[in-house]
Amino acid sequence: MRLLIVEDEKRLALSLARGLTAEGYAVDVVHDGREGLHQASEGTYDLVILDIMLPGLNGYRVCAALRAAGHDVPILMLTAKDGEYDEAEGLDTGADDYLTKPFSYVVLVARVKALLRRRGQGAGASPVHVHGDLKVDTAARRVFLGEDEIALTAKEFAVLEQLVLRAGEVVSKSEILEHVWDFAYDGDPNIVEVYVSTLRRKLRAGLIRTVRGAGYRLETSP
Repeated sequence: MRLLIVEDEKRLALSLARGLTAEGYAVDVVHDGREGLHQASEGTYDLVILDIMLPGLNGYRVCAALRAAGHDVPILMLTAKDGEYDEAEGLDTGADDYLTKPFSYVVLVARVKALLRRRGQGAGASPVHVHGDLKVDTAARRVFLGEDEIALTAKEFAVLEQLVLRAGEVVSKSEILEHVWDFAYDGDPNIVEVYVSTLRRKLRAGLIRTVRGAGYRLETSP
């Protein structure tokens, strides 16, 4: 899952990005309302964490512009303000949830997971994906092979999740990079091969097929 943080408090933005990256999300960060609107409009994000008090455009205007353009990405608003009027204004412009600073990081992560889960359920998707003897619970972030639970790192799970969500289809290396690593990643794209190799070792060699010149495919048969 790919998240966008639009927050002008750079230390807070960096702290949130580090924490959410450790949770297994790909995270992009911008510090300006206009740039945030541009990124959210152009990028493929599963959720936007949006501060209200921003330079350029405030969060209300960014949110309203995204909704007016037809973007349905979940938006979690952050603000140092409090009070019913501010919350009502945020929700009226199309925000899905609202969190007042200072907030607990644990609460923020819970809100993020709830919004992502709600979006998946709204689309009719189940958080539990079963393919033969492989079961992946994307909500609980747990993986089972037969009766055994397989321990994966956050990045390993994120790579597997991209394959599971499109089981039977070919997923390119660039698509995995885009959704698992952030847009600023300029390292070796072969890092995907390293993670796929690790998943094969932890799960089963024949579970993930390499389609030469195209990408990888999760086999759906047992």
